[in-house]
Amino acid sequence: MDILWEGLLPIQGDVVVIEDDPMLRDLTVDIVTELGAACTAFDNADDALIHLLQLRGACPLVIADHGVPGSIKGMELAMMIHEKWPAMGVILTSGYLLDTAKLPATVVYLLKPWDIDDLVRTIAQLLQPGVPVRKVGPGASVGR
Repeated sequence: MDILWEGLLPIQGDVVVIEDDPMLRDLTVDIVTELGAACTAFDNADDALIHLLQLRGACPLVIADHGVPGSIKGMELAMMIHEKWPAMGVILTSGYLLDTAKLPATVVYLLKPWDIDDLVRTIAQLLQPGVPVRKVGPGASVGR
């Protein structure tokens, strides 16, 4: 997979991915890694929260599915992250429509099925607000 985006700056720190579907979790990790970031993945938000609390380095972004097993759902984790680490970006995903009206600006909702371009644009929007990015190479669209 070649993800070629012009204007996307390197991602500093460890991105956390929370997804219970192994194929989608692996795909998300591959995308984030292709963008040059380190990545740690979990199949539930409970373990991810423990990891975040113990993390010594920076974590600029969490990508979390809402409907993961365990006692903490993705939206709850997003709100916890906003309270404890307000500068940390969160991409909340779900195959179901969620009421996202109360989500803070650092949380972006991405309805499944998302495509790679949607995910990359959302990552750029959270980590590089105001910096224009566009896809280059085969399949690129003008103005994106």
